[in-house]
Amino acid sequence: MATLSMPGDATTLPLRDEPAGGAFGGLRRRLLRRRSGALATPDARVRAGAVALLAIVLLSLLIVILAADRPSLLSATTHANFLPRWMAGPLGGLWPGLTRNGTTLKYLFSGAIVVMYAAYLLCFAWAPRLPARWVIAAILAVHAIFLLSPPLALTDIFNYVNYGRMEVVHHLNPYTTIPILEPHTDPSYALSNWHQLLSPYGPLFTLMTFALVPLGVAASFWAIKAVLALASLATLVLVWRCARLLGRDPVAAIVLVGLNPVVLVWGLGGDHNDFLMVFLITLGFYLLLLARERAREQERAGSPGPRGRGTLALPEIGAGAAFVTATAIKASAGVLLPVVLAGLLRNRRALLNVVVGALAAAAVVAIASLLAFGLHIPDLNTQSRLVTNESVPNLIGLAVGAGGESEAIRGIMSAVLAASVLACCWLAWRRRDAITASGWASVALLVTLSWVLPWYVLWVLPLAALSSSRRLRTAALVLGVYLIVAWAPASGLLWDAIGFQPEKTSLGRLHHRYVRELLN
Repeated sequence: MATLSMPGDATTLPLRDEPAGGAFGGLRRRLLRRRSGALATPDARVRAGAVALLAIVLLSLLIVILAADRPSLLSATTHANFLPRWMAGPLGGLWPGLTRNGTTLKYLFSGAIVVMYAAYLLCFAWAPRLPARWVIAAILAVHAIFLLSPPLALTDIFNYVNYGRMEVVHHLNPYTTIPILEPHTDPSYALSNWHQLLSPYGPLFTLMTFALVPLGVAASFWAIKAVLALASLATLVLVWRCARLLGRDPVAAIVLVGLNPVVLVWGLGGDHNDFLMVFLITLGFYLLLLARERAREQERAGSPGPRGRGTLALPEIGAGAAFVTATAIKASAGVLLPVVLAGLLRNRRALLNVVVGALAAAAVVAIASLLAFGLHIPDLNTQSRLVTNESVPNLIGLAVGAGGESEAIRGIMSAVLAASVLACCWLAWRRRDAITASGWASVALLVTLSWVLPWYVLWVLPLAALSSSRRLRTAALVLGVYLIVAWAPASGLLWDAIGFQPEKTSLGRLHHRYVRELLN
C-alpha cells in the first residue's frame, strides 16, 4: 500500500487532535491536557503568541490603508492623480494624514513586513500553545483585509483581465497576439503592463478570465480577488484536514501556510493566480491521503478492500485530475507530476488510478484549449528569459564575475532543476514520501528560477506544513527571509548605500532592457 508520508519521527509537527485510537492516543491525551492547562492559566508564550497574531492583523491593515489612501509605490497600477474609488475599495481615504513622502513609505512598508515576519515566526514556534480559534480568527481577518485592498506591488491582476478581454471583446487570441496590437482604448489596456508579451498563463485560468469579461473591468477585478481569497481559504481547510490525516498539529500547519506575510502582502494583496494552482495541488494530496485512510479503515474492519490492480478508486482518480488541472492553471505545477507518480510506484493500483485521472483531465484540458486557442500554448519561453536582480542564478552570475545570469548559467540552472526533480523522484519512491519530495522539488524550482517573485514561496508552504521534514520547513522559512530582503522597497536604498547595483553591469542592463521592451 502506498503511503504519502513517512511515519512520525522526531521532525514531525506536534500532534494536537488525532482521531481517537491508535498509537497516538496517549500523546493526544497528554497534549490535550497541556493545551487545556495553557488555556486555563495563560503563560507568557500564549500571551506573546496572541500579541504576535494581533500584530500581523494590525500591520496588514496598516499596509492596506497606506496603499488605498492615494497613488503611491505600494500599488503599481496607480500613478499621479489616478486611484479610482472602485480600485481603492472601502478602506480608501481612512487615514489621509499619513505621509506622502516616498522614502518614508518604503521604510514603513518594509518595516511592517519585517515585524510581521518576526511575529509569524513566533506564532509558528508557539502554535501548539495557541487556541485554534485565535489562529482561525486571525487568518480570516487578514484574508478579509487583503480582499479589500487595491492591488499591491505588481499589476498582474489587470494583465489577467486584459488577456481575457482580448479574446472575448476584440477576438484576438492572447497566445498569438501581443496586447499592444489590441485597441488601446480598451479600459483594461492602460491598467495592464505586459503589452509585448504573449499570455504565459495556463489555458484553464485564461478561460476563467473569459467568463469574467461580461462583468466589466472593475467587477472582474473584484471577482478575481474574491476567487483567489476563497482559493486561499480552501487550501487552508485542506491543509488542516491533511494534517489531521497525517497525525500532525493542524494549527501549526495552517499558521505556517496562512499567516506568512510574504504570501499575504505580495500574494494575496497582489492578487496572483498561484492560489488556484496551490489549492489544486493540495487537493490532490488530500485525495491521496483520503484514499489511503479509507484503505486502512477497511483493513482494520477486516475487509480486503480494493486491492485489485484494475479496481478504480474515485479519490485517487480525482487526485490525478487535480494535479493536471493545477498544471493547466500554471505550468509550475507540472514539476510535481513525476514526483507524485514516483511515490506511487510501489502501489500499482493507486498509480493506475492516478494516471487514469491525470489522462482524463489532460484530455479535457486539451480539448478545451484546442477549441479556444487552436494549437497554440502559453508563451513560457519568453517569460523564462526574464531575470530579477536578486534571483539566485543572477546572484551566482555576479559572484563568479559574469555580471549576472548568462546563457551558460541559465543552462546550468536548468540542469540543476532537472537533476533535483530526478532526485526528488528517487526520494519519493525510496521513502514513499511524495509530500516531502514534492516540497523539495518546489524549493529547487524556486531557487533555480531567474524570474523569481516573492509570493512563489507559497509553492513550498503547504508541502512543508504537511511534511515530516523539519529541514523542509526551515528551508521554507529561510526562503521567506530571502524574498523579503530581495523585494522589500527599503532594500533598494540599502543596495544603493553599499554600492550593490546588479543592473549596472552589461548583462544587468541587457536584462533590464529586455523587461522594458516587454512592458512597452
